Formats: sequence, structure tokens, C-alpha cells
Amino acid sequence: MSTVSAYAASDKTGHLTKTTIERREPGPHDVAIDIKFVGICHSDIHTVKAEWGTPNYPLVPGHEIAGVVTAVGAEVSKHKVGDHVGVGCMVNSCGHCSSCTAGLEQYCKNGATFTYNATDKDGTITQGGYSQAVVVDENFVVQIPDSLPLDKAAPLLCAGITLFSPLRHWQAGADTRLAIIGLGGLGHMGVKLGAAMGADVTVLSQSLKKMEDGLRLGAKHYYATADRDTFKKLRSSFDLILNTVSANLNLGAYLNLLDVDGTLVELGIPEHPMEVPAFPLALARRSLSGSNIGGIAETQEMLNFCAEHDVTPEIEVIAADYVNEAYERVLASDVRYRFVIDTSTI
Repeated sequence: MSTVSAYAASDKTGHLTKTTIERREPGPHDVAIDIKFVGICHSDIHTVKAEWGTPNYPLVPGHEIAGVVTAVGAEVSKHKVGDHVGVGCMVNSCGHCSSCTAGLEQYCKNGATFTYNATDKDGTITQGGYSQAVVVDENFVVQIPDSLPLDKAAPLLCAGITLFSPLRHWQAGADTRLAIIGLGGLGHMGVKLGAAMGADVTVLSQSLKKMEDGLRLGAKHYYATADRDTFKKLRSSFDLILNTVSANLNLGAYLNLLDVDGTLVELGIPEHPMEVPAFPLALARRSLSGSNIGGIAETQEMLNFCAEHDVTPEIEVIAADYVNEAYERVLASDVRYRFVIDTSTI
């Protein structure tokens, strides 16, 4: 075991303080990683504040990890010392269910092992990337292409794949009329990725205050949902809508924006159950679906796509001791568009 510095929450206030945690020594199939940067995801905040159930405190969040390999186990074949690598939301799965064998480890039927607040294969509780180092099974480590800076690569490990996976699954392309609800940490990646795939991208945001950003990032259209005329004007206008916000929206109003056979995909997960009216679904054979990150192979595909198309998140790099202020700013939607912690400051 090795001791590393980290930032952890100890109760549902979600306040993070500096501490130390133990990391296991690399086993035969493990990769040891010196973490360089880690993104702040809204899921981190939901979890440490016990909004999705009471977590295992003390808890180190962080599942957007970018770093450098420092050691590999004797049987590791996929990575070597010095490689630039990433770790996303999972660090293990059963490996043999139909989901895992299909490359859909995120839907492991026996339960994926998430990067923090999960029971690891050795019985310990996983601790995330707000720390100096981590040890992960080689099959859950992805290669970061050389053209992607590590600080900008970090948010791709959750925000990037969370948008890339549904865009790929619903085959977004040149003929797709795509709407992104919300222009935040997730939404801005949806705009960039959708535009890179050739889709006609529209942003649906509460107001027009980020309109200039949305158009700069690749959207062709931008509408304020606070304006009731928006829902009249855009009725039956989209093939695919990706909802990136974690609020309880009027789903009926948004479902009516879909054309026949269109799909609304839930990506943001609100704390409270959603009400789903039946008529907007039935009257145009619309679908309401969801999506949860992507498998390891798809995550690698996403990183390669981003490198090829020069798609990176808009980030603000911060020191570790600013993390609590950063949380408050995330909750106030005061970041454009993703905080990234420089872990050398831990």
C-alpha cells in the first residue's frame, strides 16, 4: 500500500478537506497512474451531498482522471510507463455478462465498479481522482492521444463520453436535427461533438445570455426556453434531443419539440422523479430514453475522435484548495464550462 494526498468529503455538507488515502500496490494486471488533472463533474457534487443516497464517507470524488503511467503489473500489455492515460467513471466490471462482452461495461448486469463510492474487487471502497495517484485494472485505462493536452482531456472521460455515446447510438450525422438542452459542462460538449459529426445543432437554454458562446462552439441556432413562443415555433422540429440538465423540466413541452419517431435522451439526472405525460409520446411515436456514459472501447473511440477533430472542452484550471468555491460556482452555473483541478497542488 502507498499513501497519497487527496481531498475528501466527510458528511453531506459536501465540504472537501485535505486528507490522505491508501492506494494498493499494482497487481499483475494493474496500472499505477500519477494523476495530473481531474475534472469536476456535477455528479461529484450530487454524490458528496448525499443527493443520490448516502455515500460511504469519507469519500474522495473525481472520475475525470488524466495522468501518466508510473508502473505496470507483470502481465499488463495495453499500457507502459510514461503513457498519457485516462480513467473515467468505471474501474472494473464483471467482464462476462452479455453487456460486458458486448463492450457495454457501463451496463454490466452484475454492477460496474465505479471510480468512487463503490466496492472494489478487494472489498475496499473506491476513492476517486481528487488525489495524487490511482491504481486501476489495465482494461479500464484508456490512452490519451498525444495531441490532446492532459488538462483538456480530463473532462472528456465523463462529459465527453456522456455526450458522445448517445450521439453515436442514435447515429447523429449530417441529416440529424439535434437539440441540446442546457449549455453547461455537458451541454457545451454536446454542441461541439454534434457539430463535429455534421449535425444541425440547436441549443435550448433558459435565456440567451450564453448565445454568443453557443454559436461560437458550433450551434447553428439558439433559443431561450423562458420564452413561451419558443415551444410553439419549434414544435416537431427535432430528430434527437439530449437533455443535459439535472432539473425537473416540463417533459411534455420538450417531447412536443420532437418530430415523428424522434427521441429525447435523459443525461442529467434530477434528484426527484420526473413526470412523463403519455400524449406527447403516443401522438407522434416519440421515445423517451436515457444514456449512461460509454464502454471502454467507445471511450477510446471518443478520445481518438476528439483528437482527430480538435474537439476539447472549455476549461478553467484551478488549484485543489479552491475546490469548495468551485462547487459553489458550479451550482450557480458560474463556470464556462468545466473546472479542472491541477493535482500537483494537492
